[in-house]
This record gives sequence, C-alpha cells and structure tokens, in this order.
Amino acid sequence: MTKSPTILINGRPQPVAPGELLIEAINRSLTKLPQVCYHPQLGPIETCDTCMVEVDGKLVRACGTTAVEGMQVVTESLRADAAQREAFDRILGNHMLYCTVCDNNNGNCTIHNTTAQLAVEHQAIPYKPKPYEVDMSNPFYRYDPNQCILCGRCVQACQNVQVNETLSINWESEHPRVLWDGGAPIGESSCVSCGHCITVCPCNALMERTMLGHAGYFTSLPKQALDKMIDVVKGIEPELGYGAILELSEIEAKMRENRIKKTKTVCTYCGVGCSFDIWTQESKTDRHILKVEPTHGAANGISTCIKGKFGWEYVNSKDRLTKPLIRERNSDGDRFREATWDEALTLVASKFAEIKAAHGPDALAFISSSKCTNEESYLMQKLARAVIGTNNMDNCSRYCQAPATTGLFRTVGYGGDSGSISDIEQAGLVIIIGSNTAESHPVLATRVKQSHKLRGQKLIVSDLRENEMARRADIFLHPKPGTDLIWLSAVTRYIFDNGLAKTDFIKQWVNDADAYWKSLDVFTLDFASERTGLSIETLKQVAEMIAAADSVCILWAMGVTQHSMGSDTSTTISNLLLATGNYMRPGTGAYPLRGHNNVQGASDHGAMPNYFPGYQKVDDPEIRAKFERGWGVTLPPKPGLDNHQMIDAVYDGKLKSLYIFGEEISLVDSNSNHVDAALAQLDFMVVQDIFFTDSCRYADVVLPASPSLEKEGTFTSTERRIQRLYQVFEPLGESRPDWKIIQEIANRLGASWNYQHPSEIYKEIAPLTPLMAGVTYERLEGYKTLQWPVAADGSDQPLLYTKGFKFPDGKARFYPIPWTEPTDQQNAEYDLHLNNGRLLEHFHEGNMTYRTEGIREKTPCTFVEVSPALAAERSIETGAWVELTSRYGQLRVQALITDRVKGNELYMPMNSMNLDSSDATNDEAVNRLTSSHTDKVTHTPAYKETSVQLKVLPQNGATPASPLPKTNSRFGHPTPQAGVEVERKWKRADYRVPGTEQMNQLVQIETKTR
Repeated sequence: MTKSPTILINGRPQPVAPGELLIEAINRSLTKLPQVCYHPQLGPIETCDTCMVEVDGKLVRACGTTAVEGMQVVTESLRADAAQREAFDRILGNHMLYCTVCDNNNGNCTIHNTTAQLAVEHQAIPYKPKPYEVDMSNPFYRYDPNQCILCGRCVQACQNVQVNETLSINWESEHPRVLWDGGAPIGESSCVSCGHCITVCPCNALMERTMLGHAGYFTSLPKQALDKMIDVVKGIEPELGYGAILELSEIEAKMRENRIKKTKTVCTYCGVGCSFDIWTQESKTDRHILKVEPTHGAANGISTCIKGKFGWEYVNSKDRLTKPLIRERNSDGDRFREATWDEALTLVASKFAEIKAAHGPDALAFISSSKCTNEESYLMQKLARAVIGTNNMDNCSRYCQAPATTGLFRTVGYGGDSGSISDIEQAGLVIIIGSNTAESHPVLATRVKQSHKLRGQKLIVSDLRENEMARRADIFLHPKPGTDLIWLSAVTRYIFDNGLAKTDFIKQWVNDADAYWKSLDVFTLDFASERTGLSIETLKQVAEMIAAADSVCILWAMGVTQHSMGSDTSTTISNLLLATGNYMRPGTGAYPLRGHNNVQGASDHGAMPNYFPGYQKVDDPEIRAKFERGWGVTLPPKPGLDNHQMIDAVYDGKLKSLYIFGEEISLVDSNSNHVDAALAQLDFMVVQDIFFTDSCRYADVVLPASPSLEKEGTFTSTERRIQRLYQVFEPLGESRPDWKIIQEIANRLGASWNYQHPSEIYKEIAPLTPLMAGVTYERLEGYKTLQWPVAADGSDQPLLYTKGFKFPDGKARFYPIPWTEPTDQQNAEYDLHLNNGRLLEHFHEGNMTYRTEGIREKTPCTFVEVSPALAAERSIETGAWVELTSRYGQLRVQALITDRVKGNELYMPMNSMNLDSSDATNDEAVNRLTSSHTDKVTHTPAYKETSVQLKVLPQNGATPASPLPKTNSRFGHPTPQAGVEVERKWKRADYRVPGTEQMNQLVQIETKTR
C-alpha cells in the first residue's frame, strides 16, 4: 500500500490526499485558521487573504495552495498572524458590525465569528459606506452594498456552481460592488432566484426578505430606532471594544435558538431530491418560514432553485383545505358543505362497501400521489389490494416516466437511473434528449453546466426548443417532432457499421447482438436525415463524438416518454449505451429524469396495477403468496387497470368509484375534456388534497390532507436515493397526513391497522421487498441516504450493474425496435405542432407555485411561444390573444414571440392556474388540446403529439401586454466569466498582499491576546 503524503502543521504531522488544498488539510487537523471567502463547495476564491499562513518560510493563501509531501506549515507565526489581521481589518472597512440588531446574527455569520476568533477589539481601517442604495427589486431577497465585504462567494456560486453567470464584481471601479448583469437592478436581471448567492454569503449583505425583521429580538423595530441603537453601540466601541459588544450579540443569538426551529426536509417539487433545513418561527397566530438553508444534501449541497428555496408560501395559503367537504345535490345545483371527519370517513367507507357489494371490487380504483411519501403510496396500494381486493392502482408515473422504466426493464433490468448525479458530473459526454433540464431539474442541470464549463465535459442536446441547455451544447439537434428514435437508431447503426462499437463489452455482457444489428438495417443515415431533418454530417459527428468519449450518460424526460413510441425510444437509448459499453462504470449509464419529488418512490412502493412493492409481479403466485402471508388476506391474481384504462372503464360502465390523493387528474391527464366527462359519470369519487383542485369539482367527498412540511416519511429521488423528511409544522386546521386518512378508511372497512408512525410502515415494507430490504429509519437519520437496491445489511448501490445486469444470467439484452409514425399529425387544417412542458418558476399545473406571490410576480400566467417567422407570417405580436384549436378541444391564450421555437412549432407551458378567477375551470390548460393517444405499451399519453390550428383574436385596439413581465429572468443579459476573477482585484493600484510591508507586520488591529 502506498503511504499517504504528510505535511507538518505547526510542527505536527498531518496526512494529506493527493491534490488536496492546504486549507482542507489544516481544517481536518482541527487547527483554527480564519477563512472568510473560502467555502468547501466553492473551492479557492482567494479574495479575502485571511487564511494567510507561512509555508517553508513564505506567506501564502492556504485556500490557493496545494498540500505536497514535506511541506512545513505555520499558521500562528508573527508574520502569518499579522497578515491575517491586516486582511480582516480591510474586510471590516467594508462592513459595519451591528450584530445584536442584525437578522443574520444566528451563530453562523462568518464575519461575526471571525471577529470573535481573532479577538478583535478595534479596527484600524475605518468603515466607509459605499455610494449605493440597497437593492430590494427581487421579490425574494435583497442586496445591501454597504454591508458587502466583496469576498466574491456569491459571484463564484453564480458563475461556477449555479452557472447562471449573472453576478460579477466591478473590480476596476473606485467603489467595487457586486453587479447583476453588469449593473441592472436584480429584479430586471437574468437572476433566476436560485438562492445560491444568499446561501454562501458570509454576512448580511445578501439576505432572504423573509428573514428581515423576523429573525432577531430587536430586528423588527423601525429602521429609525435601529439606526439609533447602532449609533449608541458605535459611540461606545472606541472605549469599550468589540469584545463586550460581541458578548451581548452572542447572548442575543443564543436566545434566538429558543424561537427559531431548524428542521431537515426534502424538496417537494422535482425529482432531483434536494434536501435542506427549513428555518421557522411559530406563534399562536403565525407560522413563519424564515428561510431554506441548504448545506448537507447528498444531491444538492448548497444548491437550490427558485421553487425549493422560495416556493413554500402555499403551506400557509388561505386556500388550504382544513375541513372535510361533502357534496350536497340539490335541484338548484350542487354545493359542498363542511363536515366532520367522522361523517366524511363513514360516508367514504359505506359507499366503497356498497359499490364493492353491488359491482365487485374491480368497480373501484385508486390513484396514489407522486408528491406524497413512500409510506403513503404503500398504504394506498395495500388498501386497494388487501382491503378492497382490486389491483386497480396507479400513480402519475403513468403520465411521464413509465415508458423510460419499460425501456430499462427490457434492456438492463432495473427501472431506475444507472448511477448518481455524481456520475453525470464526471461523464466525458452528456447527451440530453427531450428534457428542458435547466428549468425542469435545475439543480441537476447545474452539475452538467459546471462540468461543461470547468472540466471540459462535452454536451449534445436534442430538443424541439432551443432551451438553455441547447444553447450551451456543443451540438444542438433539432429533429422533426417524434423522430428521436430514428436518429438514435441511425447513430447506433453507424457505430456498428464503422467498427466503433465496444465489441468486447458486448460479447461479455450483452445478449441478442446479431438480431439487434439486423433490426437496424432500415436506419440508414439517408433515411434518418430524410425523416428527422438532420444532416448526414451532423449524424456522423454525433456518432463519432459518442464513440470517442471515455464515458457517456444519456438524460431524457417527457420530450421522449410522452410520445406514442415513448417506450421504444427509451429502449433505443439504452441500446445505444449498450452498444458503446456505457454501463457498469462510473460516469456512464441511462438517466430518465423523474419529474415529481416522489414519482420514483410511488412506483417503487407498489402504486401500480401490475406490481407489488419492489416491482414484484402481482400475477406471480409465489410473490402473491408472500404478500398474502404478510398481510393475512387473499389477494387478487390479475393485474388491474392503469390510469388511462380507468377512464375507458368509466365510459364502459365497469368503473363506478375513484379515490385519488395528491393528484390533479383533471388538468394533468391528456384530453382533459374527455377525462372530465368520465369523472362526472362516476357514482362516487373521493379526492384527498391540500387545495380544492380542479379534480375536486367532480368529487363527492373532499378530504383535507397535509403537505410534506406537516408530516414525516421518506421520498425517493430520480437517482434512487431514499431520504427522510421531518415534520416542520402541525397540520393546518383539521387537515391530516395522508397515511393517517388512508388508515382510517381501511379500518372502517374492516382492517385492523395500527400504525403510529411512518417508521412502523417501513418496518412492514422492508421484509416484503428485497429491493428495500435494508432500509430503516435509523439508517436514514438526518441527512443519511440510501440508494436502492438496499441489502439487508444496509449496503446500497449508488452505481448499478457493477457485477452484472438484473437478469438471471447477469447479461443485458439488446431489444430490437421498429419505427412507428407519431399520432395526431399535421395536415392542412391542423397545420401547427404544439409542444408542451414545464417552466422554471412553476411546477406542473401550478397548484403550489401560484400561491407564492414572488413566483406569480415573475410568471403570472401561461402563454404560447410563437416563432418570429410564424409571427411575421400571421401578424402576431407578443401579448396578442390567440385561439388554439385541436381535434379535441379549444382554448384562448396570449402569445409570446421567441426564438426558442422555430417555424411552425409552438410551445405551451403546463402551468394553468388562475387564482383570480371565480370560475373553477380554466380554459388555458394545455391538456384541453391533447389527445387520448398513448404509448402502446404503457398507455402513457402522447402529450407531445398534438396538432393545432391558430387564430389571432381581435385585440380591441389596445397594445397588448406581454404575458411575461420584464422582471422575468429570460429577458436579462448574463455576464459569463471565469468565477470571481480575483486577479483583477490584485491588479488594483491600492492592493497589496497583507503582511508584506514592514510597517504593517506587527499590529494592524488592536487585539486581546488570542
């Protein structure tokens, strides 16, 4: 074994890792060293100079120095001490210390803590305010230039972690400050409100507006009173010194711990699985969310997006359901009335029993939530199977990711991501197909943007829109709608035909190669070019780029899966990866990006018509017998109805009752007019949710549920990562966690469930589910995570297939795929293709995000994107109202002219809420236009195959306003640069390395002895 390199720190030996930064080695040795600008998730910034140490007799910055064998480091010499103090004195010249009345005085302020660490009593360089106003133009945070120490952390985070490239510092100015888009107000810049900058700010220069006036005991006082208090403190500071003042502020900070609660949770939006602490304050009349603080999350670290950082106002919304509702049918119209829980649950149970007795158990169906916990989905499918006796059970993966799961089941055996987000980061080439990753999975996208910008990763994007990732790509492919399968197959054939396939890998690990190769005969480059619109040269370039890469990850989402050939295209992606040997190694594999926070977990835990938890088939007698023993019941032997089939069964008169929790089937299912008509025909419908959703209009009973902040449980992210969430608030009003409601219904139907906590539910899941055998709440404590499959001993598999594939012989399978034409094609009448998808600011239909005022300010309504060419041809301007008509419905919406779309292709976001409307219906929902066509294997709706006609409506002479205000980030102008660019600071005439001039070596700040 090779011995680790060793250095000496203050005479003590310290092992170091190859390439390790000196500051990391010092911190691991528990040696105290001031460090203001350094942050382990940002890397060296080198702006503050407070980490100066002597190395072999020379002053260096510890954060910018690599530790090497034999290095002799002294952190507390006279020279190092003087340099550290001089550097920190300069910082205090930019920052007024008023900690006791500062909202950031919460024990984690780097400036406060460094002042205490260095035992600073007085500063030599006086504080000088800068000639700038506080910027309050962003709805979520503010920037105070007069408190900014110019450490550059925020710039580094924006440029090289988030890679939105909005922030910079004008180092050449007489009064440097942080700039947004080179000098625009924050609210009119390209800032996407991701919150990275606030999270890493070491002081109070950048702060959440929800913190201001709330965090401290004195900070809610009027500004005039606070200013007077600050003046008093500054008046006594020369005589008293900072020490006594800091002691007072530390007492006040300690007092805050009694009223600031910090609770770990997992984000409730997309499937990336970001986790963080929620800071809250509660009183008898108020539940206030101070901020979201990301630090330790396995998937995200310091990263968040606008939704995860700021999109939590819905939890306290006045629209929350807080009491059960029962429909009363009257001759003059139906209405809902409030009811007690006992009355509502008794009605639900009696109706379920009545329908089962009259029509059999398969007359009832159940839809679980991709937003609720694993434990809740498990109980819902157990209710359906063990209590009612039906396998009519599904979740919203049917609408998005079921085809991806099918493609992976066919080829490699597991229906989940091959590896982790860290594998995507380290890949030599990332290919993104049909995914607007920067807006749908923002934090995951940052990892790709980082690697592409900083580490030379190559990027290919295939999409109908020139989204952010497409604009960053080395190659951007814009194939004709629905033709990804063709170019993927043609590229794979070219790789085989030209000797670029990994034949050794295929011989050892993949079956059916000959049959697969033969199936590619039709996919010539000529055929692919003709059908996709991509040039032969481009297709060759893509193939050769894939073959040349040392490792490849392919990411895809609804732009692939929501087609009539979604399963087949997903299979084709996996075939390509197998042909090029891009499984079984770090930095390789297939990554279908899960759209909801727990869409992976809902399927993993059995909320499907054909699988028990862990993808164990319901029609396998041995598996079924195992669950019958575990549950003490007889179970139905045949797979049930999926979401799509449930709607057909209503029209056929076979399905009489539907129980949905946490899903918005009315607006989210395709061809929603058709779906709504089916829901209206049900004999009895129960909707369980946190708001009165569009689906509630058809319910007979509405049950008030609790969101994730009001319960405990686990979520499973897109990378198969299982994480715990903890209860932040008590349920609002009479609302209840979904697992408690489901248990109550089951027990009223004759079950004897007695779960007291979600951990008890998981104790039942694990022994029945080999995929989760070793999952326990103890192993998930705090920020600990597990990535399935989890063995009984608790060992997990962040990277799959390291020893073989999930088939009996351990080998993967090539799966031949034919080409089929997309449905709902354009013709002379329906001459435009309508695409749809997510926006950064909103989540899905917007039930949660529209209830955050700042998000609604940034993106107040939906719209349809129109290309400049089509706009010119039909005299459409931004803001004009247009009427879109498909074969299935019609709606009115405003136009937005943008070069993100081309030619006769339109794009419409999914978000469609209208909180100001008194009408519960919403004519702007894009699924009023989509069809009932589906993927032939999974019945996933072909949302992306929609043809429409467009009619420009009369504008009444007024100049229409844009549906997107100028405060939306897409109208900003980023200023990309290589991080904070500290070298520009070092070139300033007034800069010198601290501790390098004789007159400044001994005393820069009067101090007490350390």
